[in-house]
Amino acid sequence: MEKYIADLLYRYNCVAVPKLGAFLTQIKSAYILEHTNSFYPPSKVLSFNEQVSSNDGLLVSYMADVEKTSYEEMLIHVENSVGEWKKQLKNGERLMLPNIGDMWLNDEGKIQFQPTQLVNYLTSSYGLNSFVSAPITREVLKEEVVELEEKIPFIITPESRQEVTENHSFRPYLKYAAVVLLALSTGFTGFQFYKNNIGNQEVVRQEANEEVFRSIQEATFFNSKPLELPPLTINAKTKGTDKVAPTPSKGQKIHHIVAGAFRIETNAEKKVQELRDRGYNATYIGTNAYGLHQISYDSFTDAKEALQFLRKIKRTESSEAWMLSVK
Repeated sequence: MEKYIADLLYRYNCVAVPKLGAFLTQIKSAYILEHTNSFYPPSKVLSFNEQVSSNDGLLVSYMADVEKTSYEEMLIHVENSVGEWKKQLKNGERLMLPNIGDMWLNDEGKIQFQPTQLVNYLTSSYGLNSFVSAPITREVLKEEVVELEEKIPFIITPESRQEVTENHSFRPYLKYAAVVLLALSTGFTGFQFYKNNIGNQEVVRQEANEEVFRSIQEATFFNSKPLELPPLTINAKTKGTDKVAPTPSKGQKIHHIVAGAFRIETNAEKKVQELRDRGYNATYIGTNAYGLHQISYDSFTDAKEALQFLRKIKRTESSEAWMLSVK
């Protein structure tokens, strides 16, 4: 199952594992470590939140689509896998998930997570890898040249005084010529070092690019046809008989096309009235597990009818609409 989680992390910022928690990603900008002269590309920082453990259908639907099996069978398989993971954690074992990270329990029984540093889930950084740039040493070499000039002795003898006098006007040119020659030699040596360093970095970069490309090619993504997630089934809390959908019985409308969820109830009521003014049979359908007030465009008894209406709403009103089925 961890392979499918890793696949989805390339495309989604949140991958929820039912009854376990959610793996979250956040984009981090490129940065430099000055004390090591290291450069790092933009990346996704991976974290884990144990509180987000509800099933949003993404992981199960994706696995069912890849494995060519039904959603219900795959949900059972996922719950069994999560049960095995929790059993290992309770036994004090460290759960190692390839390309994701390690998980373990602390003294308080809370799940701790250490993400892997080997995978960059930010696809826009494909081909970019960290590297170390050698510091420039031109100033140091220049100081060595000056120091060398100061240490060279010039001995003037009586016999050579006349020659020194004759060549006095020419000596500064020799001095400058020697400095230029040393500078050219130093520059050529530095250029060769820089060229070799760049060549070595290019070889390492090419090998890293090939490894990243192979990893991404091995990952299985959604095809161009989007998956249609199954309806979520929850027990809705009621707030009153005048505006809340009651506990459904045979023949009642149990499939709601959700238009939104609001923290303040009056805002939800205003939205219901607004949708009704636009011709929709909008209703207030209660609060969800997070205490948000949900409203619907319309409600249906027949699931096929509800799905057809949902597709229409996604085309004409909001792509964020979804279907809620109440037991």
